[in-house]
Amino acid sequence: MRRPPPQTLIALILTALWGLGLGVMHLHGDIPFIDGAEATLTNLRNAGGGSRKPPDVVTIVAIDDETSRVAGHYPLPRATLAKIIDAIAALGPKTIALDMLLLDPGDEAGDEALEQSLKRTNAVLAAAGIFPESRQRVADDSKEPLARVPSALQFLEPQQRFADAASYGVVNVQTDKTGTPRFVPMLFRSGERIEPSFSLRVVSAATGEHPTVISDHIKLGDRSVHTDNGYLMPLSFYGPRGTIRTISASAALNGQLPEEAIRDHIVIIGATVTGGGDVFPTPFDPVLPGVEVISTSITHLIAGDGLVRDRGVRFIDLYFAVGLPVLVVSLLSWRRNTIGLIMALCVVLAWLAINVNVFKHGIWLSAALPIAATVPPALLFGAAQLWLGRKQAGRFAEQSELLQRIQAPGLAEHLARDPSFLAAPVHQEAAVVFIDINGFTGLSETIGPTAVRDLLNGFYYLVDEEVTASGGAITSFMGDGAMILFGLPQPKRADPANAARCCIRLADRMRGWLAAMPEATASRIGFKIGAHFGTIVASRLGGGGRQQITATGDTVNIASRLMEVAARNRAEIAISNDLLHSAGRDSVPFMEGKLDGPIETKLRGRAGSLAIWLWRGRHDAERP
Repeated sequence: MRRPPPQTLIALILTALWGLGLGVMHLHGDIPFIDGAEATLTNLRNAGGGSRKPPDVVTIVAIDDETSRVAGHYPLPRATLAKIIDAIAALGPKTIALDMLLLDPGDEAGDEALEQSLKRTNAVLAAAGIFPESRQRVADDSKEPLARVPSALQFLEPQQRFADAASYGVVNVQTDKTGTPRFVPMLFRSGERIEPSFSLRVVSAATGEHPTVISDHIKLGDRSVHTDNGYLMPLSFYGPRGTIRTISASAALNGQLPEEAIRDHIVIIGATVTGGGDVFPTPFDPVLPGVEVISTSITHLIAGDGLVRDRGVRFIDLYFAVGLPVLVVSLLSWRRNTIGLIMALCVVLAWLAINVNVFKHGIWLSAALPIAATVPPALLFGAAQLWLGRKQAGRFAEQSELLQRIQAPGLAEHLARDPSFLAAPVHQEAAVVFIDINGFTGLSETIGPTAVRDLLNGFYYLVDEEVTASGGAITSFMGDGAMILFGLPQPKRADPANAARCCIRLADRMRGWLAAMPEATASRIGFKIGAHFGTIVASRLGGGGRQQITATGDTVNIASRLMEVAARNRAEIAISNDLLHSAGRDSVPFMEGKLDGPIETKLRGRAGSLAIWLWRGRHDAERP
């Protein structure tokens, strides 16, 4: 495999460090700037799973509008509350929990009745913590786990007479930025004092098992309660209000409580009356009563069917926060095209499928953390790749333009499409044309380098324009001359005719070009053209650093020698009979000048003779 370029290695290292930093922060607690995104994604996963039937563990006895009407007062008189408790206790519940704060004294008779009712049953009361913020924060101190539980300024406890008659626990829940309850803390602290939660106290009273606090979880008898940092238990709601069985407290006042819903159940008494204010938004219901939130946590503790989000799960989140962005950036750098994007998208979709499926099975892997770890590096890397790609494309465009200047457009485009073009020599038929300026060497010695450059630039431009228009390819400029091929990149039947017409066009343009020069210059130079048709050897010559497309063979040598024949006979063009025959004499516009031949002539360095034709433009043809 190719070694990745340094910028890719740097991008991967920075991506891994970014993910690792977020993962370590997440390991010690939620990250505020992605907490909102995690809340939204968790709601979507909850709602996507749909409602489910809760275990038959808890029954809610609701102080609702009907109860308030029957009692004639809200809040309920404590004597009325005592009657409700007595009616429930008569049917044999495991425990009765009051999700309401009994902070202030009422009338003595009512308080006395309630106190006696509490003493006659296994009851748990609610206390509350006052926190400096609406959302309880968990301090980070891994050396002392109990220091990480939510810390309250103070506890609001039941009246002392009620506290002596029953146990109590702190009823607060922890919400996210949307106000949705996400956790129920199992423990609370205020100064050096540690108090259990209302839910934990209720379950302990119902089962007779005392909780044991261990470094990273809580044990109830033989069962372990998986908790998050600070002994927080995640909530997984069963559905909208009423999903957990709810009975109006008016049924207790009327003696109509169903025994099967009370006996051997945990009974939670709480308010659902309109305007009571104790409601929370959840994925299933925007106004879920607080008593149902507490009942959900109690059901989780008994049935063990809540979400698992502990330190081990957070470590898995850390691995995803590092691995997912590194893998995505690696794919984007390995395949900088649509395939790379599709592969990266497939990886993200696979992670998403794993995340959703695991959530359905009760494990709360973070969704926002890997997204936050992946999106910024991927966008930055993609933007950098796009910028580098555009910069590289600009450089390639400049190189292509330069190549177009150096090589004939047809050859350059074909070479760009097919890098193996002429990698091996090719024998094929082609027309070869040479053009050269007579007297250039002597002129260049007198007019200076600037004038020489300007003269050659004009000559090169003229030749390039006419050859391109005729469909030929300039294989090289040789000082004051040029070699032109008709037959590359692929030979065509019209190559000989195109070559002959190119000779005529070049002669006409050269004549006009010379006429536009000062007389002192034009009188000292002229031009000659030689053209032949036959077999050539086309190839790329040179080493790995630089190569030149060219043609060799006897056909090339003959075309070059024909320029001498043209000059010796004071003609503009010497064209072989082979080329003229292949082109078809009628297809070439020789009527604009004088064509003589065929003439058998000797060529320097060659045995035998060759039939040629000499062409002079109209101006030269009329000259004596």
